[in-house]
Amino acid sequence: MRNNVEMGSSGQRQVTFGIDFGTTNSAVAMLQRGCEPQLARFSFRGEDIPAGRSVLYFEQSKATNGQRRVHGYSGPGAIERYLDADEKGRLIQSLKSHLSNRLLSGTEVFGRRHRLEELLARIVGDLRKQAEVQFMQPVRKVTVGRPVRFVGAESEEEDELAVSRLREAFMVAGFEQVEFELEPVAAAFTYEATLNREELILIGDFGGGTSDFSLLRVGPEVRRRGRRPEDLLGSSGVGLAGDTFDARIVRKLVSPALGSNSEARSLNKILPAVPAWIYAHLEHWHYLSFLRTNNVREILKSARIRALEPEKIEALIAVIEGDLGYQLHQAVQKVKFELSQSECAEFTFRDGASGASMVELNIPITRTQFESWIADDLAAIEHSVDALLKSTGVEPREVDRVFLTGGSSFVPAVRRIFSSRFGQDRIRGGNEFTSVAQGLALSAAARDGS
Repeated sequence: MRNNVEMGSSGQRQVTFGIDFGTTNSAVAMLQRGCEPQLARFSFRGEDIPAGRSVLYFEQSKATNGQRRVHGYSGPGAIERYLDADEKGRLIQSLKSHLSNRLLSGTEVFGRRHRLEELLARIVGDLRKQAEVQFMQPVRKVTVGRPVRFVGAESEEEDELAVSRLREAFMVAGFEQVEFELEPVAAAFTYEATLNREELILIGDFGGGTSDFSLLRVGPEVRRRGRRPEDLLGSSGVGLAGDTFDARIVRKLVSPALGSNSEARSLNKILPAVPAWIYAHLEHWHYLSFLRTNNVREILKSARIRALEPEKIEALIAVIEGDLGYQLHQAVQKVKFELSQSECAEFTFRDGASGASMVELNIPITRTQFESWIADDLAAIEHSVDALLKSTGVEPREVDRVFLTGGSSFVPAVRRIFSSRFGQDRIRGGNEFTSVAQGLALSAAARDGS
């Protein structure tokens, strides 16, 4: 296969690629000189989407010789296989959040040990192959996004470990040259492409696992002369974002409806009906499969008999046995979005079975409640933004624009952090789920002088 470095008469590369490999979703962009960035498309349930899930799914089947064969899938196709399977296989997601953890080297899937880098390579390798089919040319040199600080990284050494592991995964996946760019800086490239004047901007990039911020100078003059290190005044980040907000809704709203606060009679004592660790698994939808064990079944069977609210335990059993974690979290994300548009909403969820539903939840929720549940997370985000301003010596009045991207940038309480410091008139947004990928392709072109 020929190299993807297309050369023009000036010797400059004509095509560049960017991959936003996210904790939750991933996107791929291509930039041809003189054109706008073009996004690879994914198909999910017949819908054409610009970003796909960063997941892996493994399932077993019987071969003609009686042996069990393991099949692996990634992205939206993995979700489809998982949802359609009668007997669930192994679903793995949020791998990016483990990159800084030296103690987590891999995991076992159907009796075979897989290194973390190998699992990551399967996802990004499929992204590469899909992009090559759609863009009709090989993808071997790429600029990849990275957070300011990886989830769980408490030191520079752990952060560097995460980068090296991610680089290895891309090389194993068939990439030949990998450059990294801070995700908020990549988003800045997307915003800068719309400018006709110089600005000092603050970028806020809210992903599934991290919230990252950068202060930098952008504009046509910067593009003309080429970006310099001093144009990036500083960056900061915190290891929480959309997934954390979802988990708070599950903990405070969903789990109580499934018995997390319920009690049971044991001899002459009143005790919690169900162990707390079972509900902790509900907060991450892909963990729900791990609860479908005989041990958990016996625990819940006993709890249902002794519980003062047995109907709640029965609903919990139905969620676990139906492996409804994905559907449950889709409902959580839906109500989170509705609360971004309205002061109140109703969380609705049912198991979707024909006939009488085993689980049906209709719970009103207010924006005020939600904001109280994520108050500590909002405080951590505020601290990160203020620390960036302090470390750079930049006053809020000196910032010309604030560009917010990522799903959680829609949350009103998040936007208030910025409007209270910079004013609503200076806040901008757009392409919230793909601006980083597009910016990475633009960053790659800037590096090459294209």
